[in-house]
Amino acid sequence: MKTRDIIRYSFISIERARSRTALMLLAVAIAVTSVILLIGLGEAARRYVTREFASLGTNLVFVLPGKSETTGGAMSASFGGTTRPITIADAQALTRHPSVSRVAPMVIGAASVNRAGLERESVVQGTTAEMLPLREWQMYKGSFLPTGNWQHASPVCVIGRKIESELFGPESSVGQFLRIGESRFRVIGVLDHAPSTFGMTVDESIIVPVASAMRLFNTDSIFRIMIESNHPDSIPAISTFVTNTLKARHHGEDDATVITQDAVHETFNTIFNALTLTVAGIAAISLAVAGVLIMNVMLVSVSQRTGEVGLLKALGASPAQIVWLFLTESAMLSLFGALIGVGVGLTACWLVSTYYPILDMFPPVWAVGAGVLVAFITGLVFGILPARQAAALDPIASLAKH
Repeated sequence: MKTRDIIRYSFISIERARSRTALMLLAVAIAVTSVILLIGLGEAARRYVTREFASLGTNLVFVLPGKSETTGGAMSASFGGTTRPITIADAQALTRHPSVSRVAPMVIGAASVNRAGLERESVVQGTTAEMLPLREWQMYKGSFLPTGNWQHASPVCVIGRKIESELFGPESSVGQFLRIGESRFRVIGVLDHAPSTFGMTVDESIIVPVASAMRLFNTDSIFRIMIESNHPDSIPAISTFVTNTLKARHHGEDDATVITQDAVHETFNTIFNALTLTVAGIAAISLAVAGVLIMNVMLVSVSQRTGEVGLLKALGASPAQIVWLFLTESAMLSLFGALIGVGVGLTACWLVSTYYPILDMFPPVWAVGAGVLVAFITGLVFGILPARQAAALDPIASLAKH
């Protein structure tokens, strides 16, 4: 038998046993669809985190009050630990390194904002004039926070466009007053639209001087300090400088945590790599289950086709040719099922991305190729036992259907 005859014969066998074919195609298609969806979801999460960190800016170092008492990588410093205050003076001291281009202290909280009987809750961020170029924000109108003494609690604020729309309506907000908590602030500018960062958008935020925010929230500690380096190669030196400076200012206590943007990104990449391997393992299990189903169905098929196998042997087909006949049929079923699974999986990813644009769920090409390849190999591996069993049938007993 020639290769084309084996392929043609396999097509005929698949077409004749439609129920068996549909069952095996469904099993493989579900397995491959799960591979694509799971890996697509993991990649969507990876891309989301990458975009969020990119929107923060570049060449950044973050300083957090408190020193973590646990180990386990850079991200462990973000959780737990003993909290100690970092002051505005501490933040100002970090501007002295020659490679530091900008320093922006932050105090964040939620407060009630009202004006002329209209009221809403809003995120209030206390910072300095350096935050505007550091985050690459743009002004819609007016001006940003004034430069000058960071210790001065000036009663001015910059609001987002949604805040302006809700509290001022069609009126211009610049120069008018609103009340944040129990304090009165004058609006000096409105920020233009900007992408949200980890769910926080400037459209619904109010920016005030850092000293004003500390007074508003009755705190003596900076929440975070963002430091921008003028070159990526300077980040390690800046990290060392920040640690040593704060340690010296805090009487020898190493009570602050310094995290680089790259370290956080690398930690998330490690997490997502582990997630990808985990979901790939789960998907491999589902493919193995599909392979077991293929094997069992093919074994039943062999028992139902003994007369057919006997006739092929009587016409001169060798055991190797019988093996190839059944293996080709099994491989073709796996391949067709995998292609159906790819189509269903990519369609499902497209639907999710359409209705939830924040999730870019399209899987990488290697994941699609790996899913098809593994499904094809699974069909071959689990088709070996039925194929060998068919090849071992006695032609005379087979013709007699014993």
